[in-house]
Amino acid sequence: MSRLFLHRAVLVACISVMGCGIPSTVYRTTTGTVHSTCQITKGVTTLTMSTGDVIYRIGHQSFRVLRAPISWTLTHEIEEIGGLAPRDAIRRGRVKNTPYTVNGKRYYPMSVEAAAHYREFGVASWYGRETLRKKGGHMTANGEVFTPENLTAAHRLLPLPTFVRVTNLRNQRSLIVRVNDRGPFVEGRVIDLSAGAARRLGFYDEGTTSVLVQTVPTE
Repeated sequence: MSRLFLHRAVLVACISVMGCGIPSTVYRTTTGTVHSTCQITKGVTTLTMSTGDVIYRIGHQSFRVLRAPISWTLTHEIEEIGGLAPRDAIRRGRVKNTPYTVNGKRYYPMSVEAAAHYREFGVASWYGRETLRKKGGHMTANGEVFTPENLTAAHRLLPLPTFVRVTNLRNQRSLIVRVNDRGPFVEGRVIDLSAGAARRLGFYDEGTTSVLVQTVPTE
């Protein structure tokens, strides 16, 4: 299993899913093995792992992480990452917060420490259905399989991956998503959610909505 997915981290989540509160959850992962300790009222939720993928379960949400074939098309056209061709950077695992270029513009992702305090109001959009009209599979900016129905998101500056809580301010629905891609590259938008996440948050038909985005606290 690639270190891209089995990285050392502690994820502490205090989340609300579709209006239902869930007590804090602590997740620990180490290279080569996956361990989970969850303080929830109905018992222990575990991380499960099969050949080629990892499934994170946080409350009632699941995040399936599967490495894409390096030959797959990127969801967004990225010109270079840290001076390397995008696929070379992905292959070497140099995408977490490495500067990158899109349409001639250079982006400088924030550090892990800075990302821990990220909180922003803005406009969210969604993407993903357009990939279904194109032949073959698609790969996110950190080398994961892109599936429109998974609970994922694209962000220009957060480290990849980062878990964030997105709250739709029009209906107060809240959802944790895994940021594993770059975008949106449209002025005035702060995050691009997958089609599945947009549907869960209740703005799929509208296309955009006002949101609060904040990283899940980590230790």
